[in-house]
Amino acid sequence: MKILAKFGMLCALVMLGLLGMGQAHAQATRTWVSGVGDDANPCSRTAPCKTFQGTISKTAAGGVIDVLDPGGFGAMTITKSITIENIGAIGSVLVVGTNGIIVNDGGAGTAVVTLRGLSLEGMGLSTSSPGLRGVNFLSGKELIVERCDIGNFVDAGNGAGISFTPSTAAKLVVRDTTLHNNGGSGSATAGILVRPSSAGGTVQATLSDVRVVDGSSSGIVADGANGAITMLIRNSAISGFAANGVLAMGGAAAVSITLVGSTVSGNTQAGLLAQPSSMRGAPLAQIRMTDSTITGNATGVQNGGTGSSIASFGNNNLYGNTFDGSVDTHLTQQ
Repeated sequence: MKILAKFGMLCALVMLGLLGMGQAHAQATRTWVSGVGDDANPCSRTAPCKTFQGTISKTAAGGVIDVLDPGGFGAMTITKSITIENIGAIGSVLVVGTNGIIVNDGGAGTAVVTLRGLSLEGMGLSTSSPGLRGVNFLSGKELIVERCDIGNFVDAGNGAGISFTPSTAAKLVVRDTTLHNNGGSGSATAGILVRPSSAGGTVQATLSDVRVVDGSSSGIVADGANGAITMLIRNSAISGFAANGVLAMGGAAAVSITLVGSTVSGNTQAGLLAQPSSMRGAPLAQIRMTDSTITGNATGVQNGGTGSSIASFGNNNLYGNTFDGSVDTHLTQQ
């Protein structure tokens, strides 16, 4: 009987040990990073991790990574639904010669990613090997960027503050965010670039209270070379670009941009450009604007050719450009 009792106690101890190991390896729904953390930690409030990449493997899908105190937390690749938020501290991602944050769920099109209160720095003002893209979205269901600062991603061929190129249907939401000095010289560069990578990669984009300023390419580019794009730009400012402020490019699919209560100014080429595809079929590149100001550009509004259009509700301010241009259609307010 004593032997059986000892054997039972031994089994109980083994089970408790295994349970403890399971709990130690379980992913938490909320984790923490700190400037003085360690990625060997469990990423808890009292034992935070050091980097975003070290934390995400210990965070459950749909969970939240919080910034505990100021620090630089490094580049990361996100493959599942996650929220990364920073409220009150400095949560920085500083990179050289690479992307800041990559979102890629492997084509599943299910990941919902929120980035809140982060500073992404590409070091374009101080290095010969600047960052590529602040946020590089390749695959997922939705990306929400809120109260972020993204700057100096100026790689010649790939520079972009946000590059949104999904392979499946996806949504982009950018709110109360500043993007500055982003873009390069190639066709895949912009302050914000939206370009589905396949016919199934249709995009619905909403940009509200964003400031997209300064860069060597265009400010906001919606390129329908592969998939359709519907974009709303509300209460925003786009200025200081070496090319165009807002560019809608028709391609294999239609592109529609609606500009509401926004200012497009000081761009070296056009403020608004609706550009048809050279391999023109039927898809349109269309820009509609209401209650907006287009000023200080080389050309205010420009329709690039057949299949494209710029329409106005008649309550916009189009003035002070070297050549103001004119809208194709005057819409009636309902």
